[in-house]
Amino acid sequence: MKTVISISLESSDHDYEFETEFLGQTFRIQRIGVDKDTKQAELLIRQWQYKADAIALEGLRDHQRVGTFELQQKLIKHLESASQNIPVTSGTRLREILQEWAIRHTQNTQKGFFNNSNVLLFSGMNHYRTARVLTEFSENLRFADPVLQLGIPKFLSSFDALELFAKGSHQILRWSPPHVLSPSVAPIKEWNHYIMRKAMHKADVVVAFYEELERYGLEELAGKTVITSSVSEARLQALRDKGVHMVLDYSPQPFAEQTISIVVLEAMIMATVATQGGQVTDDDLVEIIADLELEPRTLYPNGFKRTSRFAFVIHPLSQQYFRNAKPLDLVSKVSPPLVMNTLERIIAYAPPFVYSRVTGVQSPTGAEAEGWLITVGGTPREIMSHSPEFTYRRLLAAADMAKKLGAQIMGLGAFTKVVGDAGVTVAKRAPLPITTGNSYSASGALWAAHDAVQKLGLVRVGPSGKMAGKAMVVGATGAIGSVCARLLAKAADEIYLVAPEPAKLLALKEDIEQETPGAQVHVTAKTEKYLGDMDMIVTATSGAGKKILDIMRVKPGCVITDVARPLDIPPQDVAKRPDVLVIESGEIRLPGTVHMKDIGLPKNVVYACLAETIVLALEGRFENFTLGRNIEWEKVREIYKLGLKHGMQLASISGVNGVYTEEDLARVRTLALDKRPELKALQQQATLH
Repeated sequence: MKTVISISLESSDHDYEFETEFLGQTFRIQRIGVDKDTKQAELLIRQWQYKADAIALEGLRDHQRVGTFELQQKLIKHLESASQNIPVTSGTRLREILQEWAIRHTQNTQKGFFNNSNVLLFSGMNHYRTARVLTEFSENLRFADPVLQLGIPKFLSSFDALELFAKGSHQILRWSPPHVLSPSVAPIKEWNHYIMRKAMHKADVVVAFYEELERYGLEELAGKTVITSSVSEARLQALRDKGVHMVLDYSPQPFAEQTISIVVLEAMIMATVATQGGQVTDDDLVEIIADLELEPRTLYPNGFKRTSRFAFVIHPLSQQYFRNAKPLDLVSKVSPPLVMNTLERIIAYAPPFVYSRVTGVQSPTGAEAEGWLITVGGTPREIMSHSPEFTYRRLLAAADMAKKLGAQIMGLGAFTKVVGDAGVTVAKRAPLPITTGNSYSASGALWAAHDAVQKLGLVRVGPSGKMAGKAMVVGATGAIGSVCARLLAKAADEIYLVAPEPAKLLALKEDIEQETPGAQVHVTAKTEKYLGDMDMIVTATSGAGKKILDIMRVKPGCVITDVARPLDIPPQDVAKRPDVLVIESGEIRLPGTVHMKDIGLPKNVVYACLAETIVLALEGRFENFTLGRNIEWEKVREIYKLGLKHGMQLASISGVNGVYTEEDLARVRTLALDKRPELKALQQQATLH
């Protein structure tokens, strides 16, 4: 039987002893805590070197490699040299391998998990390998070494600073174990505790030894991912009680009967290999890990939870925004038009800023999302009056801000997604994935239109969902319009495509007929000729205030879905036709209890383009999803299905005056029937039969 003795400088309250099988050998494992008594530790090593096969030294912060600089604590070297007969280890090599393996394993199995995460490392010197791997996925790392080792209230944010600190502090670290270095003066101690708790609160990921977490307050870990080791059931319960979302335990646990440390695991390996007359190499460690299929443990104390982070760019749609935004509201209320126009031009040059934090998005799958609405200053008029590069620079500044905040994907809203090449250039130059949200905007528009048609009941809709009527898409060659056209061709008997670009119209017609054999597709440069025959109209232009269609020529009971921003159909035109249902696109109701500032929609309701960004975050799809002016209708279907998976719902149908009630819909239906006596008669006849 092999014997491995674990001598820990930590408390003796957690001592254990058990027997097990490992690598074809029978082992007796015993832990002996010395309660920080280093002389007792040395005495035990000398005693057990003749009775054990290997000794594990726990509770010591071992060899530290920071860049090209390496130091070994004098105490560790002294204790390791106390035994001349058997191997003594502090677990350095195995810990470094497993720490890196844990990060890569998680990033591979949960794509993009660490992307742009705000990471707090209690010690960059003890977790240098972990930190280096994390920088492949995020630059938002902070090191608490000065706070915890020397009592200096300063965090490090770069490897250069960490390496400089390591070199400057090594003389102290050589003669004193880390627990001695923490300041004992009450005011300093309390201040350090305060700034550590504050830093933990801001972090997405916390890397620390469990004893350090206990010392600095588990209460700040709610909603966090904790990277640590040797998580027992008791420790897991403590993390569960504090609301931790995920624990990444980089120490595999091959034994059901007892939680062991990496140091003990390495000592067991050393005892086995030493018996065979060899020295333990890194290759040996890797082969043993692979052969035993040892993996880091991903634990969810409160059930599966994953919080992803997004950013979304918004901008003022008109000068009205200034009247609602502090501190501009005071100036706006008293300023003449000339001053407001000047203010509008100046604001276009303003740097981006966070308008609102978004929290509380909770998918039925257990995934969660949080993010930020980032405002750039230009109104549509100002955006269109400058070159695309002007807007690109502001969007890239917003992307840099989003990355520093921790966002893993960023969406473009309103006019920012139609400037230039519709997000392609921004995506190429941005430090994180970009989506315009146009796929879900198209899906949401048709979702809303189809729902409205069914509720009005003026057009027969078959069991398959196909409408026995005519539909028109105005702006059919645009990004959203072309997708709406492709999908409506499958959902209506006839479809009419309107755009001022004849060649593009013909090409689109050809594509639709190939995709949907039997589809009846008509093209026209202007709306007037067929406008009065339409049962459904989708407007998706970028006309920016131009008159798109004459609403007075629209059929009574027609459903118009306006997905353009600014709207193609102004409120004063809508008011002229109470017998027509005009929808402001398809807004989406988010799952959960969402907290964010007012964006002009009911609680939990957002524009479809924002919803697309959130859906991708919930799914962990951190990629350039919707870009350019040619939207893939397959992606429209995909984002629709993903939305349903994550609990997205079509919000109440809204118009220019807010949400349509059942009474409003009944009123539109009644007025439409009064103006279409032939339809009223047919419906009365159908009722009699």
